[in-house]
Amino acid sequence: MSSLQKVRADQLSLFEIREELGRVLQSRYFALAPKKRRFLEFVTEQALMGSAEKLNEFLIGAEVYDRGPDFNPQQDPIVRVQAHEIRRALRTYYEEEGKKSPWRIDLPAGHYVPTFSKVSPAEQTPSEAQEGRAEKPSSRSMLLAYALTLALATACAVLTILLIRERSRLETALRAQPTPTRLPDALEWFWGPFLPPAPPPIIVIPNHPLLRAAHEGDSAQILAHSHEIPKEQLPEFRDTIHFRELKKFLFVPNTTDFTSVGETMGLLNFFELFSRAGRKVRLTQSRLVNFDEIKQGNAIFLGGNQPWSGRVFLDPGGFRFQAGVILNKHPRAGEKPVYKPEFDPVTNALARDYALILMLPNERKENRILLVYGIYTQGSQAAIEYITNAERLPELRKALMAASPDQKSPPPYFQALLETTVENSVPGTSSLVAVRVISN
Repeated sequence: MSSLQKVRADQLSLFEIREELGRVLQSRYFALAPKKRRFLEFVTEQALMGSAEKLNEFLIGAEVYDRGPDFNPQQDPIVRVQAHEIRRALRTYYEEEGKKSPWRIDLPAGHYVPTFSKVSPAEQTPSEAQEGRAEKPSSRSMLLAYALTLALATACAVLTILLIRERSRLETALRAQPTPTRLPDALEWFWGPFLPPAPPPIIVIPNHPLLRAAHEGDSAQILAHSHEIPKEQLPEFRDTIHFRELKKFLFVPNTTDFTSVGETMGLLNFFELFSRAGRKVRLTQSRLVNFDEIKQGNAIFLGGNQPWSGRVFLDPGGFRFQAGVILNKHPRAGEKPVYKPEFDPVTNALARDYALILMLPNERKENRILLVYGIYTQGSQAAIEYITNAERLPELRKALMAASPDQKSPPPYFQALLETTVENSVPGTSSLVAVRVISN
């Protein structure tokens, strides 16, 4: 027997809920119904990202069913009808295929915000408890157990003393030995060229060949060599930004742009910066972090192709990274409404990339959320190098001071748009394009 325990938003495991969502979407009740899949996936993701209060018929009609701005939920009941069918499909799924699932996803009647429940074992019945009750041990067996316990405890104590003595002897012997100044001859012949006075060795990051998802920032030549794979054949990508933003999946061969090499190279800049300040950092994967962890302190996010990006921490009046381009809904003098990458007309190689830097408030005012991402990985690397370079940051500070209300101090929260040249898939000269002050 089992019972359901409703889980609060701050107790959710995003990883487990997304696993459960995947099982539901791959079931026979949703696998062949793309609109129902999209509906349930959309409302679940909005709830997990803390945007449940935005869910309504109009938003779902626009995002899931491609209804335009003239969509009238009172005249077009598509959302209500589909919600009713989804509730029925979920009930049937958990009565059959999903009856052993550890989680339950429900869509309460009259609402579009899903709820999540954890399956917990019910209390045992009296008969089950009686069956599981062990017989009372005899006095003889109890004495034997006490004797064995005492013997084991004594043996553990003796071993502990011996281990402490041995460790002490080894530490004394090590301290007595002189500090080695060179490797033994058996190793010196091999490693000698890498040791002082030679410069530090280079650590090489591999560029694995891959097929990456094409987007609106790609050139026509790149798109012409793409290969389409229907979305329904790639349920593993349901948690990615591309799955929600791209109308179809076109894949192009690549070894330089979407390998996250730029973000990886930029990590070295961060480690050096925080090391000088005596600070340790924790590195983790975006799929393993939840919103509660983000709220606890300072957070830094690299790369725009992850759920925790400017789509979650968004300043509506500023720049927005979407589908491979950077949108500027309120362009100022000298600014463009859309910033797209540029490519060499002859080689079709990436020649110019753009990147966003967002410094945002966290739940506590003393904490920050920093997002750094380029359209391509080269833009990310250039932006990281820019914000860790003591010679470049004064430029950003000056621009922010000029944009701040008092023009005397830089604002605590802001956006910055950068551009960088790219040569041979390596970022070159970067420059500041524009800034936006984000209100407290």
